[in-house]
This record gives sequence, C-alpha cells and structure tokens, in this order.
Amino acid sequence: MSAVAAMIDVAMIVVDGLDVRFGEGAAAVHAVRDARFTVAPGEAFGIVGESGSGKSTVLRALTGLNPDWTGRVAIAGMAQVAHRPREFYKQVQMVFQDPYGSLHPRHTVDRILSEPIAIHGLDKADSRIERVLVDVGLGPDFRFRYPHQLSGGQRQRVAIARALVLEPRILLLDEPTSALDVSVQAEILNLLGRLRREHDLTYMLVTHNLAVVAHMCDRLAVMNQGRIVEEMTVAQLRAGAPREAYTRQLLRASIGYDRQAAEALKTFD
Repeated sequence: MSAVAAMIDVAMIVVDGLDVRFGEGAAAVHAVRDARFTVAPGEAFGIVGESGSGKSTVLRALTGLNPDWTGRVAIAGMAQVAHRPREFYKQVQMVFQDPYGSLHPRHTVDRILSEPIAIHGLDKADSRIERVLVDVGLGPDFRFRYPHQLSGGQRQRVAIARALVLEPRILLLDEPTSALDVSVQAEILNLLGRLRREHDLTYMLVTHNLAVVAHMCDRLAVMNQGRIVEEMTVAQLRAGAPREAYTRQLLRASIGYDRQAAEALKTFD
C-alpha cells in the first residue's frame, strides 16, 4: 500500500495515481498523469498551473463531472467510483469559474437555491435559503431577483450560496474569482475564507494565480503538462524557495506580471 493510500482513513480527500485521458489512439490527450495528493479535514489545498496544465480536470474527476478516469479517489474515507450517488453531493459541492454561465438566466435566486434542496428532499427550505443568503452577504432582499439584475460579484455569491445550501463538508473551487472585476475579487476571497472558518469546510482551489493561493491556502501543488511537479506549503511559497525550476519560473512570472519572465516560461517533461 502506498503512503497516500495509507492515509485514506484520516484525510478528507485522497487522490492516488489519478489518470485522465481524452480521446483515443494518436489523437488522445493525457490530461492528468499519475496525480497523488491528500487534503486534511479543514485544510485549504491549492493546485496552480498554466491553462491546460490539468488542474481543472482534477476537480472534475473529483466531483464526478468527468467519469472517465483511473486511479484511486477517496472522499471522507469512502472510495469513489466513476458515477457518484446522490448522497455524494451533500458532502461535496463545486463553485465554478464563471458566475455568468453557472446560473440559469431565467431562474430567480429563490429557484436556483430551492432546486438542490428539493432534489435532496431537505425540509425547511425557506429558512435554509434565507440563512445561506445572509451567510454570503446578500440577505433575503435578493431572493426573488434574476441573475441579470445582479453584479458579477453578487452572482458569484449566489453560486457560493447554492453550494452551501446542502451544508457540504467540501467545496471544490474552480478559479472562483478570475471572471470578476479586480475590485470585487478580494471581497469574494475574504468571504470564502470566512465561510471556511464558520462552517469548518475543506477547500480545494485551482487557479493560475499564485497570489490567490497564498491568500487562501495552507498547501499547494504545482501542475505542468498533467503532472504534479511539486508540493509545498504556502510559507515556502511566500519565502520564494520552490524546489523545481518550473515553479520558480511560474513564481517570477506572477509577480507584477513580468513580461520577460512570462515569455521565458518553459514547460518541463
């Protein structure tokens, strides 16, 4: 048994030998290659990398949106199969990158939040909806508005509320602020930090932005061409002392957007 598999009883998330391929034959894309990591209960774990590095594909395998994977995935000590039962989604919810695309344009906030409650047969829908709207900083006045009546930041708060309304233990966050104006990104990150503390949530965040990881996470993994090339703590990241050359280049390119560093960014096999 591998060291990762041995932690299955104590970790909230275990990924061991995860592989994801799209297509067949010569045209196949090996999107994730032998990914291995664990996330402890209550921890915030980040995955960073360039576009196309495989980080969002890892999240989609974890949440069951992509059933075509091999390896071992365990959530809260339970080994997962490709197709997840309904009960899985009471524990694990995902917040998507684009709040404009993730909310139905013809549904009110009330309907958006009511649907998961009805699907899972939960009671006290009114009190659940009002409570979660307060939790995300909107309040009941927003309950019967449509997405087009909301700002980008408000839409993302609704998306977070939809994830929280089932009272999950884990939130998977796919670039949760990258589609937002810079002026509201910090507000959403601070909101997510507060919700994590108040609800004792475990976070897994994917982003290309190392500053977001440094603000939100305890540990991180760096992905390049589908592989996890390095794991480190946020303290090590802030100290500017990554082990791998690729991570050092990624760090240089992220500081104030150094054009020369960004153009020099290389991939490593």
